[in-house]
Amino acid sequence: MTAALIKGLLLLSLTLVVWTLPIDRNAEPRQEEKVEENADTGLYYDRYLREVIEVLETDPHFREKLQTANTDDIKNGRLSKELDLVGHHVRTRLDELKRQEVSRLRMLLKAKLDSTNAQSVQMDHASLLRQFEHLDPHNQNTFEAKDLELLIATATKDLENYDAERHDEFKRYEMLKEHERREYLKSLDQEKREKEEKRIEELKDKHRKHPKVNAPGSVDQLREVWEETDGLDPQEFNPKTFFKLHDTNGDGVLDEQELEALFTKELEKVYDPKNEEDDMMEMEEERLRMREHVMKNVDLNHDRLVSLEEFLKSTDKKELNNSKEWETLDDTKPVYTEEELQRFEVELQDKEVELGRRAEKLRHEQELLLERSKALEAQKREYQQAVMEMSQKQKEQQDVNRQPPSGPNGELQFQQEIKKLASEDGPVVKVPVDQNGDVQNNLQAEPPQNLPQHTL
Repeated sequence: MTAALIKGLLLLSLTLVVWTLPIDRNAEPRQEEKVEENADTGLYYDRYLREVIEVLETDPHFREKLQTANTDDIKNGRLSKELDLVGHHVRTRLDELKRQEVSRLRMLLKAKLDSTNAQSVQMDHASLLRQFEHLDPHNQNTFEAKDLELLIATATKDLENYDAERHDEFKRYEMLKEHERREYLKSLDQEKREKEEKRIEELKDKHRKHPKVNAPGSVDQLREVWEETDGLDPQEFNPKTFFKLHDTNGDGVLDEQELEALFTKELEKVYDPKNEEDDMMEMEEERLRMREHVMKNVDLNHDRLVSLEEFLKSTDKKELNNSKEWETLDDTKPVYTEEELQRFEVELQDKEVELGRRAEKLRHEQELLLERSKALEAQKREYQQAVMEMSQKQKEQQDVNRQPPSGPNGELQFQQEIKKLASEDGPVVKVPVDQNGDVQNNLQAEPPQNLPQHTL
């Protein structure tokens, strides 16, 4: 998506967590690459929002209107009316995206109801979809101007609370860290606890001993970037040139991630990922504080963007031209009070109890599954034994069917024929038999005696 579209439609909030890399003036020139901004806004409809933007960007008319629109035009919905003039293929694709989003929301609702053991069969999708503010739930098949208006308004409102949520998340992180520190100290004996407390204080003192941090947005801070990052003569500092150098996407404004990139040098004075005493989560909170400070003093129309005019005015401000040092998190009051920490610890205890209850339930279910598995294994063995017995009986029956026919007394049928021949006139053939009366295999007939003599 283009920078102009981000500027207008989402007030540049889609890329809050993407940092712009410093300019390397000694690097070899490279072919122009398409920059993909894949940073997730954190909104539950983030993918839908991005896909709508990408489709709208393909329409030349809408893109032209967006480039000339101001923030008020976007917020009050006037830009949404331009949707009626986009191409048919764009409207068709937007309709398809909306149907996909409605289908996804229905699946989310069903999953939520299933998790609460509710009867999803009786679910009223039309009523439940009204809780989502980023689309028109009354029209679930086509993307209209109202859908774009709702999407812009909802995204703008949600993203305005983004920084507050980041601060709150950092506060919870700090309270958890302090809670774990206290619990660890409680587990030590007095001698080890005093030694550990001394070590922690030494690390804090080491962290506080850092070079002077210039106030973000001040001329001193900008000159430092001009000299150390851009490699230019500090005596030739030019605000307009500086602005163009760091407007890396060339859209005529400094967005939030471009501003945050300017603070890297200052942050490196305080935080080093190789040092045990430096917390990288605190570094990101420091970066956020710096960006908010600049926006408060430079962003005159509060559109979360810094134009060239605003930037030039800021370099003339007295409050941004002094050499006052930036107060880091170590110099400010704690982000939480002792009362907030105590409430947080109670909340942690409640969660631990709940997790313990769930763990016990899962253990019980595991035992039931194990018993069921043993029962199934026993049934399997019984079935295998029955199959083996049946197979053995079938084999024995086949062996019986393969034996030659026998007489009424169990003797073989051809033995009866031999006895019959012996009773008739003629030479007697003696057939050797074994003890059981069975004919031996090596039959040898004795030569007949007293055969009549014939004369020639």
